[in-house]
Amino acid sequence: MIELTRFIPAAERTDNTSNATLSLPIDSRIKSRLKVTLDDGRAAGLFLPRGYILRDGDLLTNDEGIAVTVLAAPESVSTVYCDDSHLLARLCYHLGNRHVPLQIHANWLRYQHDHVLDDMVHGLGGTVTVEQAPFEPESGAYGGQQGGGHSHHHHHEHEH
Repeated sequence: MIELTRFIPAAERTDNTSNATLSLPIDSRIKSRLKVTLDDGRAAGLFLPRGYILRDGDLLTNDEGIAVTVLAAPESVSTVYCDDSHLLARLCYHLGNRHVPLQIHANWLRYQHDHVLDDMVHGLGGTVTVEQAPFEPESGAYGGQQGGGHSHHHHHEHEH
């Protein structure tokens, strides 16, 4: 099994050379420890630092010189295409209020498919298209530059 222990964010890659690709949905790209199968069929394991989200184009490497490009795999998503910026903002607000990870662009938003959320969007005036597409949600206000979730740094002082 190939052990992948480091990653280089797509924005920091100096070239596009790699030995293989690894297509993963978002639920797998948020994990730091994971058994995977490379797109060419080889078994591999992710042993990465915690707190990062793998993004499309990131490079996974190891000490043996293996270099694997991460691809955001198509998955079942709900996409709302909308030219009404006020409606799009309202939909983002209501979905965000439910802590739904969102991918947001100028004229559309996307979330992992959920028929209950689709019904809510319809009720607010949006039109949902269920499709297979890569999902790259926003990393969040506390995600930092690496795009990984949010961290909790607690400093506790106790007097006894």
